[in-house]
Amino acid sequence: MRCVPDDDRDESPDERADRNWDELLQELRVSQTGVQLLAGFLATLPFQSGFDKLDGFQRGWYVGLLALAFTTVGVTLAPVAIHRRVFQDGAKPELVRAGHRLTMAALVLISVMLGGILFLVVDVVYDRWAAAASALASVVVLVVLLVALPARVARD
Repeated sequence: MRCVPDDDRDESPDERADRNWDELLQELRVSQTGVQLLAGFLATLPFQSGFDKLDGFQRGWYVGLLALAFTTVGVTLAPVAIHRRVFQDGAKPELVRAGHRLTMAALVLISVMLGGILFLVVDVVYDRWAAAASALASVVVLVVLLVALPARVARD
């Protein structure tokens, strides 16, 4: 039984949901590792020499980034928690839809986090104007890579 008319696969809806879940898990494995590493590195910064040289704005920015990093870790782990709860209930299509939404949210959060980290680093080593320009440029690049390019591929 075909699920998508243009698809050459001969799979049932359940088989398609299983395949989609496996593909989603692969994507999550990649993003979880990176996000967890970034969150871990951010968590160690206050214990490094020189952290006390940050001004009040930079410390506030850092705390916001740390909260964002740990929130992003939670969002990337949520599909696994949902799977643990419903995996035997025959709800794989719903699980795939929820996992997709959470993965899209994670991509947005990761993009914001990367721009925020770039802002903080450039602010510390250079100045706030350069930090803002760098962060803005990174947002443009990430929007192209994570929004425009996938939309173009989907159209083609």
